Amino acid sequence: MLEDDVLGPLDDIVVLDLSRALAGPHAAQMLGDLGAKVIKVEHPEGGDESRHWGPPFVGPDHDISTYFLAANRNKESITVDLKSAEGRRLVERLVRQSDVLVENFRTGVLDRLGLPVERLHELNPRLVILSITGFGHDGPEGGRPGYDQIAQGEAGLMSLTGPSPDEPYRVGASIADLLAGIHGAYGVAAALYERRRTGRGRVVRTSLLAAVTGVHSYHGTAWTVGGTVPAAGGNHHATITPYGSFRCADGMLQIAAANEGQWRKVAALLGIDPEQPRYASNRERRAHRDELVADMERALAAHDRGHWLARLAEAGVPAGAIRSLDEVYTWDQTRSQGLVVEVEHPVLGRIELPGPPLRFEWPASGGPEQAERGEARHSAPPLLGEDGAAVLAWLEDRER
Repeated sequence: MLEDDVLGPLDDIVVLDLSRALAGPHAAQMLGDLGAKVIKVEHPEGGDESRHWGPPFVGPDHDISTYFLAANRNKESITVDLKSAEGRRLVERLVRQSDVLVENFRTGVLDRLGLPVERLHELNPRLVILSITGFGHDGPEGGRPGYDQIAQGEAGLMSLTGPSPDEPYRVGASIADLLAGIHGAYGVAAALYERRRTGRGRVVRTSLLAAVTGVHSYHGTAWTVGGTVPAAGGNHHATITPYGSFRCADGMLQIAAANEGQWRKVAALLGIDPEQPRYASNRERRAHRDELVADMERALAAHDRGHWLARLAEAGVPAGAIRSLDEVYTWDQTRSQGLVVEVEHPVLGRIELPGPPLRFEWPASGGPEQAERGEARHSAPPLLGEDGAAVLAWLEDRER
């Protein structure tokens, strides 16, 4: 959790994290980033399975997974065997003192462990329960196990991604898991706000299927309203042209001409007549996209990326490079936004982690540039069972 001298918006909230792998841990980590105390419950033998996912592995014994480090900052780890009577009793004690419980078991697992929703709310009527599944907790396929790439395919995302409809690609990040975690965290925030009025906690449900379907946006309405099935189109926007990646003398850059004014600036820069019938409107440019891309790349081939990015910036046209991750994390702009945080790990020492995507500021009379930013300090992802004694002491103090 955040250190005591830097409080976040959820500093009075306790989260019991029974989840593992990525979707649930990511949701709980987001709540921890907001100041909640997050107690991660792990099995004594090996803990969260993502502790063993790699490479890369780091540390003196090369046994610390960087995958695990990505989803478990600002948490405390305690080991519990949920299948034992003693373990269930401990979890029940923790439930009584918690505000939120996060789980991403397959449908029915909590019931078999003796912890159905009814029992959890009997123990603590104010408990908000976040349940993340693969395809939903009910429905004809509600019991299916959920894995990111399978969900990307089943939810249609792979059909939108790749160089052509014949070559569906997965998104490089585990986007179904991560979106489910994001949706889950904001659902929890809403349920906690509602609890202030009702005094009761409710169950928040989402799934990998729901998370991906929930971001179809204009691709979804292209079908539901327009009757058109969208398909993969490589690195070019489905509806706006020109908007995508283009080759120049030394590689690729990206140009996004989202309106007619920006298109005319691009055309002037590249020596293309913007008034010719096939390019005169976005509808025509989209219909002749392959021809336009070819015309643009012939002009772009005359110079390297640095030249074109500078010229596009001068013209006020949105454009950018395609950065590798090492370039992203060493970029001054990334660091200026708090997207890299330093933590002290008990084995690895001082390390850097990807930071939270939200910033909170207190408004200042001098304007936004003088706003007081809360510079939260973060804790490293815990070793397995590292906080067992501290959590038990905290629990006993709460029970007094």
